[in-house]
Amino acid sequence: MQDVLTKLQAAQAELDPQFKALKNVMGGLQGAIRLASAEKADALPMNKALSKLETAASQVPNESLQTAVAAFSAATQAALDGLAYDFAKDLRDTFSARGLSVEGRPPTLTVGLLTLKIDIAARKGQWLYGREALTNPIPLSLAAIVKAYDQQTKRIANRSIDGSALLQEIYKAWSDLIAEKARRPAGGRLNLIEVYAKLVLNRQSARFWNAPTRNTFKDYERELFVRDLVLLQENGHTQLTADGETRQLRLGVATKAQADQASRSLWLPNANEYYSDITFD
Repeated sequence: MQDVLTKLQAAQAELDPQFKALKNVMGGLQGAIRLASAEKADALPMNKALSKLETAASQVPNESLQTAVAAFSAATQAALDGLAYDFAKDLRDTFSARGLSVEGRPPTLTVGLLTLKIDIAARKGQWLYGREALTNPIPLSLAAIVKAYDQQTKRIANRSIDGSALLQEIYKAWSDLIAEKARRPAGGRLNLIEVYAKLVLNRQSARFWNAPTRNTFKDYERELFVRDLVLLQENGHTQLTADGETRQLRLGVATKAQADQASRSLWLPNANEYYSDITFD
């Protein structure tokens, strides 16, 4: 009987994973069927059920099953889109009452200079300036979204700078880095992010260098640097006099490889371009 027992146990060991996979997929199908039977699509529970069903179905190679999962996925996406459009309509109405227009369509909406990315499945939204995140994902409620918009409008859209002073700061950061190089880069071109980092370091006080801590660090957020570059360009603050010479700030458009890396480029929303380097001609 030992030989029979060994064969039976081998068959059980081989079939057990298949049995568990089928059990999981049947549970996923039952949940999806219950939701699909409802009179009105309930997007968020459907999205949760879809995730469970897709995970289970990946372990069961069956054409009919894959067709059913694809159909439920399409229905779920349509339901999520419906929620997103409903939210967008309410948002448009809210901003319209304030004399502001909302452009675009979910999941990306634009109000003035700011962009709202909607993740309807997570029930959250995030404000951006260009490609720079201004907020963490926040609850997808009209009150929370509008409050965050007002805060970021004051911080970004209504920002004012001393263009001449900032241009001098950028030039100093650029020239400091040039002086640190063993060889001057061709055309005096330096990576824009490298110059930004140097600018931040140049802004630190003696207190920070004596006792470097988070509390003594003077931050200059990346999104503010992006906004300031835009303001410099829009206000014509791109020339300065240094060492008796007139210098022109110039930015170089990024290659695709550079644009794919936040550490090598910045997106300027006024130009709709990624820029990777900077020089002063």
